[in-house]
Amino acid sequence: MALSDPHLAELAHAYGIATEFWDWKGRLTEVSAETVIAILAAMDVDATDPDKSTAALNAVHDQPWNRVLPPCVVVEQGCAEPLLVHLPHGDWVRVAVRLEEGGQRELTQLRHDVAPRELSGRLLGEAAFELPADLPLGYHRLEAATADGEVDASLVVTPTFVGFPTALGDRRTWGYAVQLYSLTSAESWGLGDLGDLADLAVWAATQQYAGYLLVNPLHAAEPTAPIEASPYLPMSRRFVNPIYLRPELVPEYAELGADARRRIRDLKRKLRDRIQDNDLIERRPIWKAKLKALRVIFDAGMRPARRMAFNDFLRREGRGLTQFATWSALVAEYGQDFREWPAKLRRPSSPEVAAFAAKHHERIVFFAWLQFLAAEQLRAAQSAARTAGMKLGIMSDLAVGVSGRSAEAWTYGNLFADGIGVGAPPDPFNQLGQDWGQSPWRPDRLAELSYAPFRAMVSGVLRNAGGLRVDHIMGLFRLWWVPEGMPPSQGAYVRYDHRAMVGILALEAQRAGALIVGEDLGVVEPWVRDYLRERGILGTSIEWFELDSEGHPLPPQSWREYCMASVTTHDLPPTAGYLAGEHIRLRHDLGLLTESLDVEWETDRQHRERVIDGLRERGFLTGEEPEVEEVVLAMHRFLVATPSRVLCAALTDAVGDHRTQNQPGTSVEYPNWRVPLSGPDGEPISLEDLYTDRRSFRLATVMNGFTAPLNAPQSGVDLEANEASTSGPDDDAGST
Repeated sequence: MALSDPHLAELAHAYGIATEFWDWKGRLTEVSAETVIAILAAMDVDATDPDKSTAALNAVHDQPWNRVLPPCVVVEQGCAEPLLVHLPHGDWVRVAVRLEEGGQRELTQLRHDVAPRELSGRLLGEAAFELPADLPLGYHRLEAATADGEVDASLVVTPTFVGFPTALGDRRTWGYAVQLYSLTSAESWGLGDLGDLADLAVWAATQQYAGYLLVNPLHAAEPTAPIEASPYLPMSRRFVNPIYLRPELVPEYAELGADARRRIRDLKRKLRDRIQDNDLIERRPIWKAKLKALRVIFDAGMRPARRMAFNDFLRREGRGLTQFATWSALVAEYGQDFREWPAKLRRPSSPEVAAFAAKHHERIVFFAWLQFLAAEQLRAAQSAARTAGMKLGIMSDLAVGVSGRSAEAWTYGNLFADGIGVGAPPDPFNQLGQDWGQSPWRPDRLAELSYAPFRAMVSGVLRNAGGLRVDHIMGLFRLWWVPEGMPPSQGAYVRYDHRAMVGILALEAQRAGALIVGEDLGVVEPWVRDYLRERGILGTSIEWFELDSEGHPLPPQSWREYCMASVTTHDLPPTAGYLAGEHIRLRHDLGLLTESLDVEWETDRQHRERVIDGLRERGFLTGEEPEVEEVVLAMHRFLVATPSRVLCAALTDAVGDHRTQNQPGTSVEYPNWRVPLSGPDGEPISLEDLYTDRRSFRLATVMNGFTAPLNAPQSGVDLEANEASTSGPDDDAGST
């Protein structure tokens, strides 16, 4: 039903809850009162009747007047802004900024004529001070001195514009997108690891002249089985999943005695014997074997200098790492869902948790040590990529959220909205809507915490990366909240302070010298893309979806410059599979279509034909019945002809894979995130196979701006190609 209570509607607005939205068919749709009340309840607001709505609304209006300073102020450098201060009417106040790098700036009071307000028997006034435009970038403190004492708050000054890192300059670049777990080698343990990532980067840089590798989120998963397969449903986004460790690359491994090394070799051999006939990647036995091997190495101890380095890592990571390692140890003892632990262990600050930590100190140190190793091996992969010539190196991927039973939810408590899932409303590709099983951050609590969890997460992911892709970047603006027990179609959008979150993202990117790409696909308000462009953050353009107002493919010259352009994405089949209509068949088999199979098939067939016809019209494709690989190469030639500064090719397209890595809207119905990288025949391809794979070299030739014939013999890239590729991607058609 519509919101008949005006106070409920105003209360929803105050908490950023949209009471209507435009659906994917262009219809303005109202959000029900039941949905709004459930979302407010998740923010600890009781709006179950008009009187309670009115009381809650009054409390919201009074809140700023009951504190001297707002908890956190985020501004853009170069923009002077007023700061409002509240205190007893007639009292004096002085406000200064204590700078992050030292020093202090007194703020100038502005003329500000606002009538005082009476709250709880006190008459309160409002004063205004100017935050000057020339404040330096960084995390500063606001300090207000009053007759009643001093009060402080956070001030964040962010860059107006991020743009491209110095390493790229004004040149365009291209790279591969890879699901790391799907690409194994002769040295890995049945799942692609950080050692494979380093080797893949060297191959892509020296043999293919790629500028980066976009890798799936490497966020930490459960420390015990069963392990969630989806890299987009992690337990912590700040820390790394140790399943990606290569035990033999740990420095202490080389110092082990013969018996210890034999034990590790036996673990690896038995694991390979067990999984060699598996068609899918099985994380449980892999992690079980690796965990035992890593424990053998840990128990052998460290040299003094290594111990010093580890201790320094512990100090730098601070309480966040200690709490994550403690959570990991508690999971091993009490199970994966902290909401089912004994009540006294559900808060990290409880005395019972402290007692547990003291009793299980060694186990907690072990889990922290795993993060030390993960940071080392990820740093080594980035170093290998940059040393081999990549301008960016590893580009990390940031998931939009975490599970409600995650380490983050345990650590931060009511920062997360209880009883709420994150997802998406119905759209053409997922016509029933989506519930991703994630818990959202509360916008009000983020501000109260000065966005510290967001800052720690972003800085942690960027520490060993040259770029960051932000999955569903619209989540920094609004998220689709789905109350527990309701279908995704009955959710509502909840807004976040995008100026604060995008600003902090920009500040961390500038400090890391990193490129930021936002995944802005799906239902996106047009102004959001404009805002991101103005802040120097790239969008994402997928060739299948770049259409004009009449549904025809957008010509290459009309594409955005500030975007990562690609043919496909991890939520679609590889291009060979898409051309065969695999996405229609699979969604039909899984019951995800709302229209009939015939209607969907015909609509999609017409769309694919329009795309192929467009390739022919522009000279990227010839022949009436081209081979699948010819169409794949033609679609990538199209990308090269766009002005987009960052191009991306899926590694699945490079080898002719057909199988979908992930089917949105499913969990166990399809083996999401468990499909190994395979060739056109469906047989898995190893990293060593990739080194001599002719298809990948042909695709790299296209991405570097060449137009070699499809059947050109090429088992590597020679010196002449190297010299040409140095200018090709920037100077050929579509370059800027």
